[in-house]
Amino acid sequence: MKYLGAHVSSSGGLFNAPLNAKAIGANAFAMFTKNQKQWSAKPLTAEEIAQFKAAVSDNGFSPDFILPHDSYLINLGNADPEKRSRSLASFKEEMARASQLGLKYVNFHPGSHLKEITEEGCLDLIAASVNQALADPASGRTMAVAEATAGQGTNVGYKFEHIARIITGIEDKSRIGVCIDTCHIFAAGYDISTASGFESVMADFDRIIGIKYLKAMHLNDAKKECGSRVDRHECLGKGFIGLEGFRYIMQSPYFDNMPLVLETPEPDLWAEEIKLLRSFE
Repeated sequence: MKYLGAHVSSSGGLFNAPLNAKAIGANAFAMFTKNQKQWSAKPLTAEEIAQFKAAVSDNGFSPDFILPHDSYLINLGNADPEKRSRSLASFKEEMARASQLGLKYVNFHPGSHLKEITEEGCLDLIAASVNQALADPASGRTMAVAEATAGQGTNVGYKFEHIARIITGIEDKSRIGVCIDTCHIFAAGYDISTASGFESVMADFDRIIGIKYLKAMHLNDAKKECGSRVDRHECLGKGFIGLEGFRYIMQSPYFDNMPLVLETPEPDLWAEEIKLLRSFE
């Protein structure tokens, strides 16, 4: 079964996220559990937690198909120990909040080398940072889900080999997963614009990373060409990926039983895009 949604707003209270997701016909969604442009937030209250869990249940969602995303400020691969420590503290807070809310995952961007360290060194720092976060009792059993990137700027994670190296460094393999962002991998050079191309890319994913680690997807068309290394999302069918790749997603068992989340740039079209995807099943 396919679980579709979008990265919805939780403005006005976390309990609004499932309400906003239901309004677009979703059975999955992504969200921020705090302001994504701040390092920390006030601790969640018992009332906030109870309201959120009630809204999730009352609107027919399962925590297994909710994909919280961490702060954009976090860089777990920063070569500067002080700055990396700040990122790690914020990431631990993200993991703890997800655990408190009864959620299974925290989606994170791996990090950036900032031209201060090699890509390999950066990847190893990311793995070490994730290990520390997973070892924190406050994280419960929440899983860290690394997002494949477009490789823009100094970001790592744009090659499947990068993600595989991070996973190799994780001590508890049961608590690490991967999120494929269609725009990101296309921009990174993985041509998923055709069904045959997507099938080939997934074969590479399984060979290099392992399909068992695939836990979520972001569904976005791409404003720029394959291999551009430019992270610019586009509405479905309006970019260089086109609709055939998304038809493949909806018809392939690779992507069953995981959150498939739109991050396309026009929220007013999300309900329509979900209906479009459903028509491909």
